[in-house]
Amino acid sequence: MARIERFEELVAWQKARALTAAIYRWTRQGGFARDFGLASQIQRSAVSVMSNIAEGFERGSRGEFHQFLSMAKGSCAETRSLLYVARDAGYLTPETFSTLMEQAEEVSRLVAGLRTAVDKQRREQSRND
Repeated sequence: MARIERFEELVAWQKARALTAAIYRWTRQGGFARDFGLASQIQRSAVSVMSNIAEGFERGSRGEFHQFLSMAKGSCAETRSLLYVARDAGYLTPETFSTLMEQAEEVSRLVAGLRTAVDKQRREQSRND
């Protein structure tokens, strides 16, 4: 398997980017577009997921990458929670809510898997030092 050189190559980041784009699309429509507080908060939480993946990768240490992946996973949970608020407020149809929630859950699983892999590498590295 080829070594990943750039954060843009990470599937977790790519999927987080797609989720963020979808969130932005939906928050610019209908009543959602007029609820500036909720729209802004869910946009920021989605952006935080992809940004934390990128920043952690670029930090260069497995320990910091693991820490930033933990923050990304937390931001993904925040995004999912805010999707419930948007659904309950009537801004999302059941179908749209389901689609966005599936995307967010996939991102969460990918970040969790990446975090586990990074933690394993970190532990192996500390054994070899």
